[in-house]
Amino acid sequence: MKTICRAALAVAAALAVMLPAQAQERIKFKAIGQPLATGLIQKNKEQPFFEHFAERTGLPIDVDYKPIDTLGIKDTEQLRVMKAGLFDIVSLRVSQNSRDEPTILGLDLVGASPDYATARKVSKAYFDTVDARLQQQFNVKLLGIWPFGPQILFCKKPITKLADVKGLKVRVYDQNLAKFIELVGGTPVPLSFADTHQSLSLGVVDCAITGPSSANSAGWPEVTTHQLPVGFQMATNGYAITMKAWNSLKPDQQVKLKAAFDAQTEEVWKYSEELFQDALNCNAGKDPCTTGKKFKLVNVPVTPADLELVRSAVTKVSLPVWAEVCDKSNPDCSKNWHATVAPALGMK
Repeated sequence: MKTICRAALAVAAALAVMLPAQAQERIKFKAIGQPLATGLIQKNKEQPFFEHFAERTGLPIDVDYKPIDTLGIKDTEQLRVMKAGLFDIVSLRVSQNSRDEPTILGLDLVGASPDYATARKVSKAYFDTVDARLQQQFNVKLLGIWPFGPQILFCKKPITKLADVKGLKVRVYDQNLAKFIELVGGTPVPLSFADTHQSLSLGVVDCAITGPSSANSAGWPEVTTHQLPVGFQMATNGYAITMKAWNSLKPDQQVKLKAAFDAQTEEVWKYSEELFQDALNCNAGKDPCTTGKKFKLVNVPVTPADLELVRSAVTKVSLPVWAEVCDKSNPDCSKNWHATVAPALGMK
């Protein structure tokens, strides 16, 4: 009996030593998420993914996930705080961080990706270029690319076509889009997403650009009257991880992590497309409307002239303006874009 007791005590002692070691084997990552204000993709797809990270990846990783608008960090500072090592994973807002790294805006030039199918081609063609640049400049690895969806026009003044923005003040979120609004005669006004509702209400701007689902979630149809569903950009975003965090994983863990992010981004692509049409319906007070609140916006038909005007932006404005800026900080920037994205778009 004494022998059995001694054996049991020995096993218990061994377990006591092992348990803390096993607990220490769990990996903890800190992640920056999309703003809460952006709506359903953040709420229904992104946050659950990170909150069930270990389950979704099959890895012993716990993630402390915080939407960026709860952190006191600007969404234009994501790459900087990642480089400083303050966070391990980021849900990267591409346009907003393009001032720090212009190369990434090549994913979402105005007019280049007016629909989901084209945006997928661009993302696939340009992925490796963006990944290499982020690793080189910020010690950050790209894990996936996904879109909020076509960014469209909302106005509080009657419009019947895109050219009607001439003389109007239009909320924009990056320089590429600002130059396009100037091309069609509007006055671009850079504003954060969070400030736009109030700015529309007070008349600081007459129109604003975002996705229909985000607009619905943020109540933009309360302070606007018309929506014109022509896609200027796709509001492309990405998931990225610091090289320090990536290299802390074993090769088989890296494979599992990348596979989980591939599955996550594919899920978001599909969900984004479903949300787009449903949100357009909701904003105009039509059925089916299952994901948002019903409003009564006038849905302005997109004309062939509107589509051509947006498509022409690539060669007239967005590509040359971006190339000039990007080539200053990255001499091969536009050359790499022409070698990868241009063929995917059928451009010579």
